[in-house]
Amino acid sequence: MTVTPLKSTDRRFTDEDIAAWNRDGAVLIKNFFTPEELAPVVKDFETLYADRAPGADSEAQNNKKDGSIGQFEIEQFAHFDDMPFNCSPALNLLGMHPALAELARAALRVDDVHLYQSHSWAKYTGGADYDQTFHCDFKNHTLIAPSDDVRERTINIMIYATDVTDGHGAIHYVTQPDGDTVMEGRRPQFPEDEDQAKLKPLEKSGAAPAGSIFAYGIDVFHRGTNLTVPGGRRFTLTASFKRAGNEMIGWSAWPFHFLKPWDTIFDNATPEQLALIGIPRPGDPFWTQRTLERTRERYPGWNADAYATALKAAE
Repeated sequence: MTVTPLKSTDRRFTDEDIAAWNRDGAVLIKNFFTPEELAPVVKDFETLYADRAPGADSEAQNNKKDGSIGQFEIEQFAHFDDMPFNCSPALNLLGMHPALAELARAALRVDDVHLYQSHSWAKYTGGADYDQTFHCDFKNHTLIAPSDDVRERTINIMIYATDVTDGHGAIHYVTQPDGDTVMEGRRPQFPEDEDQAKLKPLEKSGAAPAGSIFAYGIDVFHRGTNLTVPGGRRFTLTASFKRAGNEMIGWSAWPFHFLKPWDTIFDNATPEQLALIGIPRPGDPFWTQRTLERTRERYPGWNADAYATALKAAE
């Protein structure tokens, strides 16, 4: 799945979407990706997770404490993995799609963004108790708190590879204005039961058809919900973006995962897509004959023509 650069007419979001993001801290954009784009992605999810799906008689849910909204359990993350994935280029490049990068640049009001997290997540009815308490994600995206400057913040984008109804465990969230009213501006990582009860009546559903995306900030209260449809499955990919060079935000140190199939990405991504994970663009001073040859040696299937051409032109 080599993705070609977008034309200006290919913009997949509106000014109203950006306004909703600025106002609510979250926005649901339906049908962002086409069925044709998703078909190989669903096959990749099946390659990665289908053999681990629970049996039809599994009932590992509804185990939460009496009166609680939900809880966190390790079983919720049984089918969760960071990029790159052991499958085709389709799923590996989906989070690096230029339309997502364009949305991130518009939302964060910056010219250059980096992809600092991309994980796949498969959920199955009966696979776990997926009901969670309301929480914010900045606890594991930054060591401090999200900036008041939108340019220094982050945008998490959840991509729906399958239909996500409320019966398929749709994310539930509370808009920033509602959250501020209830919590008086506070953002505890895990609100107390009293505050959970106040947030619950204000929650909205992120249910939407396959191909939709849900974009939200790391200080938006949200929670996972249970899958109740018999034999149901929910395949999602999360892509998180920050301003290039923002060291306050992080998740994946991509080089740490050097044993993963990075050649799948290098062999199929465009230079602009590789730039999203910190690879210098063609023409950058990093590229010399030595660095070019050593990177080619590491990824023999990588098409480095654009880098070599820019280097030759600079000599």
